Amino acid sequence: MTPEGREFVDILKQLEPVHCEKRKLRREITMAQVEDRKDDVKALRARFAQINAESRTAKLEKRLAQLEPRLNSNKGVPRDPEDLEVISRQRRDAFYRCE
Repeated sequence: MTPEGREFVDILKQLEPVHCEKRKLRREITMAQVEDRKDDVKALRARFAQINAESRTAKLEKRLAQLEPRLNSNKGVPRDPEDLEVISRQRRDAFYRCE
C-alpha cells in the first residue's frame, strides 16, 4: 500500500464509530419523517449537525477528502489497485460491524 492509502485506512478506522452513529441517525431521521414526528426530526438533525461540527471529526473528514483524489489518477484509474482493495474491504467491514 502507498503511504496515502495507509493514512486513508487509518482515518477510516478512527472515524468508524462516527460513521456508524451518523448512519443510524440517518435511519432514525427517515423513520421520524415517515411517521411525521417533527420534533424528533429536529432533535435528530441537531445531533447530526453536532457530530459534523466536532473539530476532530471535521478535521479527519477534511483529510479524507484531500486524500481521496490522490488515490486515483485523473483518468479514474487507481494509482495502486491494492489501496482501493484495502479501502473497499475496510469500508465494507465497518458497515457490517455497525449493523
